[in-house]
Amino acid sequence: MEAEVGLRERKRRRTFDAISAVAIAMFLERGYDNVAVSDIAAAAEVSKPTLFRYFRSKEDLVLHRIDDHRGEAGDTVRHRDDGQSPLDALERHFLAGLAARDPVTGLNDDPEVLAYHGMIFSTPALTTRLSEHMVRDEEELAEALTEAVPEIDELTGRLAAAQIIAVQRVLARDNWNHLVAGAPSAQRYPAAVKAASRAFAQLRDGLGAAVGDRHSSGVP
Repeated sequence: MEAEVGLRERKRRRTFDAISAVAIAMFLERGYDNVAVSDIAAAAEVSKPTLFRYFRSKEDLVLHRIDDHRGEAGDTVRHRDDGQSPLDALERHFLAGLAARDPVTGLNDDPEVLAYHGMIFSTPALTTRLSEHMVRDEEELAEALTEAVPEIDELTGRLAAAQIIAVQRVLARDNWNHLVAGAPSAQRYPAAVKAASRAFAQLRDGLGAAVGDRHSSGVP
């Protein structure tokens, strides 16, 4: 029975990946607004109802690629090292992403990754859906911050989370802008690290002991 379940799940994943690959390729080639869901279903050789069993909407055909990062900031705070402040954990995580050229940091110059982000940034339907993802990330981060630092109230946690998510978004977009302008990721990397360190220092100045001034006492 377990083998059958495993086989079904592998088949489901293969179908999911196949539909996704077809959709992304068509969107990048023709433009998001110029491709209908029925076109994708036909190209992937599945029915339209089958496609919607795997993807709830046309937007999800694109944004599922960032699902692995959903709630990541909150998880980073919850799973930080003992004695490490929330903000220190988030900074270290972002810097590790830069070193790994994680696309979510904007520092990945693979042509398809650059085109993928460009499609999102230039398509209102996708930017709107992406904003909804960010709101959920803010909410999860705010919850994690108030758990990590019981001294802060709910509003302070929400304000801090909004600022942190905004900083990460701006840093990633700035990196993407430099790469699109022609800077290789290896060339951009030192400046990206410097910009991130400066941004998190500014967060510490503004948020202080609320979520992680590394020099404040009494902050986890």
